Amino acid sequence: MPITLSRLTSLPCALPVALLFCSLCALPPAAHAQDTQTGKAPSKNAPANKTAKDKKTEKKSDKKSGQKTGKNTDKKDKKPQAKKKVAPEDQGEFVNFNEWKEVARFIDEMVERNGFERSKLNALFAQTRYLDTAIQLIKPAPSTKPKNWAAYRARFIDATRINAGVEFWNTYGVALARAEAQYGVPMEIIVGIIGVETVYGRNTGSFRVMDAITTLAFDYPNTPTREARMAFFRGELENTLLLARDENIDPMSLRGSYAGAVGWPQFMPGSIREYAVDFDGDGKIDLRNSPVDAIGSVAHYLAVHGWQRGEPVAFPVTVSADNQQWQGMLNQGLEAKYTQDQMQAAGISGPALPAGMRFGLVDLQNGTAPTEYWMATNNFYAITQYNRSYFYAMSVAELGRAVAAARNRQPAQ
Repeated sequence: MPITLSRLTSLPCALPVALLFCSLCALPPAAHAQDTQTGKAPSKNAPANKTAKDKKTEKKSDKKSGQKTGKNTDKKDKKPQAKKKVAPEDQGEFVNFNEWKEVARFIDEMVERNGFERSKLNALFAQTRYLDTAIQLIKPAPSTKPKNWAAYRARFIDATRINAGVEFWNTYGVALARAEAQYGVPMEIIVGIIGVETVYGRNTGSFRVMDAITTLAFDYPNTPTREARMAFFRGELENTLLLARDENIDPMSLRGSYAGAVGWPQFMPGSIREYAVDFDGDGKIDLRNSPVDAIGSVAHYLAVHGWQRGEPVAFPVTVSADNQQWQGMLNQGLEAKYTQDQMQAAGISGPALPAGMRFGLVDLQNGTAPTEYWMATNNFYAITQYNRSYFYAMSVAELGRAVAAARNRQPAQ
């Protein structure tokens, strides 16, 4: 029998802990480093695959030097050194971004392409601060750090999130049901994402979005993907300014994760402009203050990114020690591309699966403990478009299932 979200609530306790998919302010430090099985670029919604507070907490025990990386060594383009005086936590260092040649070019483009007033942009960047915290938090964790699904899972499937999820579901059940009916995304998946991202609005981020995104747009750490990531963040900086203008708000009022993600669902500014919806019908989109808008926007985002109404998410499987052709199915990107027959021929065994579907093989490494293997459907990969971590997608579905189970155990009112 296919394993679905509701089916998993009745599975025997003797089955492995992750028998369902058993994170920017709520994702743990591991959301990026612990799951790099895929080579695909990060999704629009979660560029760093981690969020501010959890990663910042982890980094405290392993704090790196504040020295910046990736600086241009050409004297003609050399940026002014940041002053050593640092403002209170999360407020950044005082620099004059208007003196940076790349920022000047960006302002030129914004004036020409979008009709912004140069003087206003100059005034805005004069207020913007350099966030070395964002630089340190977005750096990849050491590759020698072992991946551990059980430890990752424990950060999210806990009493705090489950209880908060039950309260959230009870409060916004009508909106959740409407989102499921309209977009085909199960209520527990929506609940899982908002719970993993921000603990239902409790941790939406304290960084000024302008500070975080400007810093990453023009001084991203020196990594192999540096140029592509700076281009991404420059696009998000443009979207931040356009979003603020469209909504007639001060861009400096936007606060979010260290990577610039905003609100209950932690959408990047570009995702807000493209995928967020006015689900509460008040005539505006407000992911910072409207949980109902957040619910509809999460469901819309997943629907646009491949969610298939009524299909399951993943199935636990075993892999053969003798026939190891299945190893060639690992690390094949965020796509369900194999038939059940192909997977069985490669040495993968699992439950009877729906006909006509395709799958991908997901490995959840557990440090020194045995690795868990799952057949993932297109719906699993739709979740990874929110955040490209396998661990993240499993945590979302597992938290949603746990909240649903806890809610079902509540006595009738």
